[in-house]
Amino acid sequence: MKLAFVMLAATAALAQPVHDLLLKGGHVIDPKNGINSRRDVAIAGGKIAAVAENIPASQARKVVDVSSLYVVPGLLDIHVHVFAGEGSEYTGENSVFPDDHSFRNGVTTVVDAGSSGWRNFADFKRRTIDRSHTRVLAFLNIVGRGMGGAVEQDTADMDPKRTAETALANKQYIVGIKTAHYAGPDWTAVDRAVEAGKIAGMPVMVDFGQFRPERPFEQLVLEHLRPGDIYTHAYLGAVPLLDEAGKVRPYLFEARKRGVIFDVGHGAGSFLFRQAVPAIRQGFLPDSISTDLHIRSMNAGMKGMLNVMAKFLNMGLSMEEVIRLSTWNPARWIKREELGHLTVGAVADVAVLRLMEGQFGFVDVNGARLRGSKNLAAELTIKDGRVHWDLNGITREDWDKLPKNYGPQGDASWDATISHGGGARRGRR
Repeated sequence: MKLAFVMLAATAALAQPVHDLLLKGGHVIDPKNGINSRRDVAIAGGKIAAVAENIPASQARKVVDVSSLYVVPGLLDIHVHVFAGEGSEYTGENSVFPDDHSFRNGVTTVVDAGSSGWRNFADFKRRTIDRSHTRVLAFLNIVGRGMGGAVEQDTADMDPKRTAETALANKQYIVGIKTAHYAGPDWTAVDRAVEAGKIAGMPVMVDFGQFRPERPFEQLVLEHLRPGDIYTHAYLGAVPLLDEAGKVRPYLFEARKRGVIFDVGHGAGSFLFRQAVPAIRQGFLPDSISTDLHIRSMNAGMKGMLNVMAKFLNMGLSMEEVIRLSTWNPARWIKREELGHLTVGAVADVAVLRLMEGQFGFVDVNGARLRGSKNLAAELTIKDGRVHWDLNGITREDWDKLPKNYGPQGDASWDATISHGGGARRGRR
């Protein structure tokens, strides 16, 4: 009798679901782990619990059919501006709140690209990092007052030691150093940013500002930047990328061989098809895709992360390449290799994407159009095991199949295991 009871209890335990959520039958692309095929993905306790060809539905509290969709790691956008504070330009009105743009684009992690410096990082952390559901990291500006117009030309406020000290004191959030928009004829901004990067042991991201003959771009990527440093705005019109015959200049391949990283950083003024299309056809692909999200770029040709990714699909990159450039590659560039993949035990950041076929148009920063046959949409975005975006309610039950007294979330048993996002930000609403 006792044995029978033990066996019955064991059978009941085995019958209990072990996963909170099972994404069933999707096309998984996980570049870090070399997966590009049909797989099921299970999530439990905010982590990736299993990735396999067939995980029984009985093992999960909630099963979602994603058989017509792509399942990929949560996207990482390593160039955004989200310091929507009380300052000017990128410490104020030019920046946006991350949650308003991230999840609907499949993005779970953003990196603010130098909006704050050591003087105002604490304010940025309080206003944005601490109040966002999106994972917000940062490149710290070499200018102490951050990215705000005339202050960016103040070399007296470019302090490598104070910048590095702040970066090291906040290394949970700060992943590198940024210099941007410097207009002087000298190398002060770049060299002080690199000095801070050396002290902190972190990469540097460079927006070269004005291109001047006294400091050639070729010299930047061949001499001043270190392996692992990032040049953003790779397809900016001012970059001496193509020669008179339309060929990619050899020094760019040399710079890549020595370890310089070329990031897209689309923005409102930094991406031209007449630069990107010939370069990609000749094998000069970006090392990472990013948006340079801010008020002007999101309402112009850039629009959002998925729009930028779709541009590269229509310029000839494969889906696997585009996902690599938007997940595992940027995670490595910022030295956050716990992100950007679907390894069992990793944080459950997942984007479920729909690849659409049809007639689409994509616009660069000068208003030129690229016609394309592919586009992307985020059906589902999960961060830390929580659903934050569900475009078509694929995690939900039809209203007429629920009991008459169902609650405001529809499915109480499901919400008890993996809650949906959409709640108020702390202190903002």
